[in-house]
Amino acid sequence: MELVNVGIGLIFWMTLAFLLLVFILRKFAWKPIMGALKEREDSIENALHMADKAREEMTQLQANNEQLLREAREERDAMLKETRQLRDNIIEEAKQKANAEYNRILDSARENIQFEKMAAITELKNEVASLSLQFAEKLLREELSDKAKHEEYIRKHINEIKFN
Repeated sequence: MELVNVGIGLIFWMTLAFLLLVFILRKFAWKPIMGALKEREDSIENALHMADKAREEMTQLQANNEQLLREAREERDAMLKETRQLRDNIIEEAKQKANAEYNRILDSARENIQFEKMAAITELKNEVASLSLQFAEKLLREELSDKAKHEEYIRKHINEIKFN
């Protein structure tokens, strides 16, 4: 039962030992432990601050990337529009050149047809004239084979010449 009874001497020595332990711990262990805790707290706070800063930078970079993407899309759209317009201009210019060439060839063909027509008409006239001369020559030979008819023909023409 002595263990259950509390003695004043025991309490005194236990309190003295406890205070000595607290003094020694405070002198040699408490400051380094508190310093390490403070250092850890500062490093955690610094890490949180750096994480917030990194998050802000990531947000800013993401915004910059979105802006660059938007600008790239706008530039691409502008280039596509310019390319389409250039293509349309080239097609229109080619159509105009083709129409001009078509009209030139058509005019040239019409002119050639007109020249060929005139040449054919001239050749036909020459052929008709040649045939007429041959026919007239044959007719005159036959009519002028008789001397009396020959003289009558000459008088007739002389009279026509005088009246004209």
